[in-house]
Amino acid sequence: MSTFLWGALPYLSFVLLVAGLFWRHRYDKFGWTTRSSQVYESKLLNIASPAFHYGILFVLAGHLVGLFVPESWTHSAGISEHVYHLFSLYGGTAAGVLAVGGILLLLYRRRTNAPVFRATTVNDKLMYVVLLAAIAMGMVAKLTHAAGDGYNYRQSIAPWARSLFTLQPKTELMTGVPVLYQVHAVIGMALIALVPYTRLVHMFSAPVQYLFRPYVVYRSRDPRELGPRPERRGWERTGS
Repeated sequence: MSTFLWGALPYLSFVLLVAGLFWRHRYDKFGWTTRSSQVYESKLLNIASPAFHYGILFVLAGHLVGLFVPESWTHSAGISEHVYHLFSLYGGTAAGVLAVGGILLLLYRRRTNAPVFRATTVNDKLMYVVLLAAIAMGMVAKLTHAAGDGYNYRQSIAPWARSLFTLQPKTELMTGVPVLYQVHAVIGMALIALVPYTRLVHMFSAPVQYLFRPYVVYRSRDPRELGPRPERRGWERTGS
């Protein structure tokens, strides 16, 4: 079971991610969208959407730093384990609360607004459950081991995550990891596999073409032509 969870499941999630992205791009380009429901309701969306997006961006940034910046690098920069733990604890919790708050507001909006609820698919419901579970479990794991310097996942989970890129996963590093962190990792891998098949696919869209498209030229009108034009009889002289 350990070999499957920490040696096979990560690659299975990655294959489903890549295959799903290829399939969506090849056969469902018009579905590659967030399917925005702003036309139905915008007041609550203007609060919930920024809260969720900013929160999830900070959460992702924290995971990238925690998993892929070795502990020796932060020590060399003069950051002690205690300082790193406090920053991770308070910063990660704040980002998680912001993201969870945004998700709950989005769920409330979808459930209380009939047109928005009718536009909600089964994939959307599954996505919300897995996404909320992943963030909440990460917060629970962090807060449960908050005493002292907390659990140093940079000596177990982080090296395991980096070993996946060498195609030689060090599954033994995950053996002594607390159960809450293990559950969080499994839900995270499930979320990665689910991304291409939900509206979360839009995170892989970037308006790169805007960097290379021609400029849009706006020409101002002659101030004398602004406002109502006086009526004139006969033919008018055309300008050059």
